Order: sequence, then C-alpha cells, then structure tokens
Amino acid sequence: MTTTVHNSKGTATPGLLGRLLSSGTHQRLLAFTSLIILLVVFSVASPHFMQTSNIIAILQATSVNGVLAVAATLVIITGGIDLSVGTLMTFTAVIAGVVLTFAGMPLPLGIAAAIAAGVFCGFCSGSFIAKMKIPPFIATLGMMLILKGLSLVISGTRPIYFNNTPGFDQISRGSLIGDLLPALPIPNGVLILFLVALAASYVLRRTVLGRYTFALGSNEEAVRLSGVNTDRWKIAVYALAGGICGIAGILIASRLNSAQPALGMGYELEAIAAVVIGGTSLSGGKGTILGTLIGALIMAVLTNGLRVLSVAQEWQTVVTGAIIILAVYADMARRKKS
Repeated sequence: MTTTVHNSKGTATPGLLGRLLSSGTHQRLLAFTSLIILLVVFSVASPHFMQTSNIIAILQATSVNGVLAVAATLVIITGGIDLSVGTLMTFTAVIAGVVLTFAGMPLPLGIAAAIAAGVFCGFCSGSFIAKMKIPPFIATLGMMLILKGLSLVISGTRPIYFNNTPGFDQISRGSLIGDLLPALPIPNGVLILFLVALAASYVLRRTVLGRYTFALGSNEEAVRLSGVNTDRWKIAVYALAGGICGIAGILIASRLNSAQPALGMGYELEAIAAVVIGGTSLSGGKGTILGTLIGALIMAVLTNGLRVLSVAQEWQTVVTGAIIILAVYADMARRKKS
C-alpha cells in the first residue's frame, strides 16, 4: 500500500515512506542494520572482538578500503568500473617510496608525487575508455596488469621502507584525536577517510562534475546529444578517482611503513563490494558516499571478525566472494523492482 499526501493544489505526492525508498535511504538503513548485527554477533562469539586494539585494527583496515571504495563509487556512478584501484594504490605507494627513500625528497613532495601519479593513471584509464572506446572492464583490467608490473619493476621486486622519513608512519597510525583525548585513540587514517568522503560527497552533490557524474550513469547518450563533451567529464571522473587511490596508497604505505610492490591484488573486489553493499547501482546513475562508508565498515568488520574467530584464510575468501555475489544480486533485484 502506497502512502500519499496532497499538496495545496490537490496533487498527490509520494509519502514519506515512498520518498525514503526512492532516495536509497532504505538500502543504507538495511546496510547499517547489517553492520550492527555483525558487531553484536562477533562480540558475543568472541570476547576479544570489542577490545580497543581490535577496534583500532578494524578502523585502520576501513581507512584504506574505504578510500578505495570512495574512488570506485565515483567511477561506478558513471556506469563504469575500475579494476585497477588496488594495484594503482600499490603503484602510488611505490612512487612515494622512490621519491622519499631513493631520492630523499621532503615528505610533502612524496605525498604530492603519489597523488599526482594516481591522477595521471586515472587520466590514462579514462582516456582509454572515452577516446579509444575500450570497454571499462577491459581498459582497467589492462591498467591493473600494467601497474602491477611497473610496481615490481620500479621497486626491483623488493619492499621500499620509509625508516628514514620521519613522521611518515604517523600519517596513518598516529592519532591527533588521541593526543587530545586519550580515551579516543582514533587513527589519523580514519580522519583522512572521513575528509576524503566529505570532499567526494561535496563534489557529487554540489559541483558541475558531480552532476555530470550522475548524468553519465543515467543516460550518457542523452547528455552527449545535449551538447556536453561527455569524454572530457568521464576522463575527469577517472582522474579524480585515481588521485583518491593515491591517497589510499599513502595510507597503506604509512600503515606498513613500507611500499610492498606485490600488494594490491584483491583490494578492488572488496572496494567494489563495499560500494554495492552501500546501495550504489552497478548500472550507474545512483549512489552515495555515506552508503559506501557503511559498506566498507561491513567488509572490514566481517573480515576482522572471521579472523578473530580463527576462520581459515581460504574460507574468509569464500565468504567475501559470496558477499559480492549477494550484493550484485541485490542490486539487480533493486533495479528490476524500480
């Protein structure tokens, strides 16, 4: 039964329930409820789950995967996909290592180099898709392999350590809030995640780039016929997503205090899963950063909870794959219903 109200002109308009469902709030509420249930289940199953050290570990994991998921959200809203976010994260971490450790440059320059490398790689992926008309799946799959190989070549297949870069490990592992309020040792990486999320949300909701991001996912051909240079805006979205992956690269390198060139494969799947769980449609045109953050927390809590319960790594992988399938099925069901 649909609830309606009538305005002053007597025209029927959707009621509150209808507006909530149509805006995607229902999906975010469902995801948030799932997160609470997971927290309760793992807390009951293991007394170690809610320990401060474990909660911090969950937040640390969420900071990296969450930033990657924000980048993936921008791309997926356009109706595309980016399978290279994981290896791009690793590549930007290696670039930071080259600038800071090999070249001995100042910390700000290393951070800027990592983000600039991410923007450039995103620009390349966007150009392959927009200008060369290569399907996003193939273009970003190729970029994923290219970046994986370049990371190994540049680093000489060995980790790059940041022991001689003072303050680098504090980017992710330090706690500005903990210095002021010792009872709340929230890692800096989490603060960076929320800053990135706020900035991305502002871009999506308040800027021309955000409006065209949603428009490209809703009906790219209609946007093109209206005289908009869709190729330029699509490239801009991929470049922005690449820059955000550069931030993720800094975070994971700071967390490990090293750039691990063999790392990165598999991160893209968790990022995409977080995006879909949060209510972003794989067909494009719909999505929110808030939903993505909830999805990233769900993935981090689930992975951590299974590890605390001593579930074998191979079964953790099975569960992650099952969640991705369920999330995609749920997205298809939502689109069919709408």
